[in-house]
Amino acid sequence: MLKRVLVTGAGGFIGHHLMNALVDLGYWVRGADIKSPEFQPSRADEFHLLDLREVQNCEQMTDGVDMVFALAADMGGMGYISSHHAAILHTNTLINFNTLEAARRSGVRRYLFTSSACVYPEYRQLATDVPALREEDAYPAAPQDAYGWEKLITERLCTHYREDYGMEMRIIRFHNIFGPLGTWEGGREKAPAAMCRKVAIAKLTGNHEIEIWGDGKQTRSFCYIDDCVTGIHKLMVSDFAYPLNLGQDRMVSINELADLVADIAGIRVNKRHVSGPMGVRGRNSDNTLLRQVLGWTPVISLEDGLRRTYRWIEAQVAAKLSEKCSSSFTSKVAATTP
Repeated sequence: MLKRVLVTGAGGFIGHHLMNALVDLGYWVRGADIKSPEFQPSRADEFHLLDLREVQNCEQMTDGVDMVFALAADMGGMGYISSHHAAILHTNTLINFNTLEAARRSGVRRYLFTSSACVYPEYRQLATDVPALREEDAYPAAPQDAYGWEKLITERLCTHYREDYGMEMRIIRFHNIFGPLGTWEGGREKAPAAMCRKVAIAKLTGNHEIEIWGDGKQTRSFCYIDDCVTGIHKLMVSDFAYPLNLGQDRMVSINELADLVADIAGIRVNKRHVSGPMGVRGRNSDNTLLRQVLGWTPVISLEDGLRRTYRWIEAQVAAKLSEKCSSSFTSKVAATTP
């Protein structure tokens, strides 16, 4: 059995959760990232802080492992990926091309590349009630942004490495993964985390007005992190070598997402719609192939996942507000002390 694994992007949200799950399953895990996990210590057998844009670092990390879970990427929510095209395309291409080639040279047996629903063409996502996206819908290619283009071209490279070099490849397309222990402020957070933060601030400050980018009618499906990690492992140990969706197939609008989070928080919010990047108009995951290939689909409901996520983010917001109040009080005392 293949038991020595490398997780790149192990300091990030999904990578950290995946690493914990693999340790629990009995794997020997090496983690690599340019940063450490932000909210919990790493449980990896080895954790290396290094830059995977550098070839020698990729060679060092892939040496002596049986499998690679390739999650490292420069990414974030719509606000970030819509305004950093050059940096994202340049950084992620270097990371993925170098890691894949290093894995081939190191004799890695199996390689899983984490792609994204951002590979799907914008022309298939122009309506809020868009049909669910099937894996074959990625072509003719026309992703909306550089993040999607890089993911799609790396999918192609993985396919050619399988065809030309015989590497066992796995390709998974994430659809809006969310949960605790992820970025919740600063511009790189995804919609569920941002919404939980906004509602938590509204609840804790008493100002129940929240901002929503655009008209809030844009639609998405959201998949909880535990289901994501389960799906990643199930695909890796399967024999399926082609791109596969991983997400929930329940589509909700951003306005509906706000109401769900507000209900969990026990408040009512006033939505103020403002100008901002919205991404595609609608996106949903077709899980037909996922069900056929793995005999499984995500099982954690949106409401349950949001409850778990909101509890964690509200605690983070409360701690930060308390820290600000304490800092403000200290500054005032210092200013009035003779």
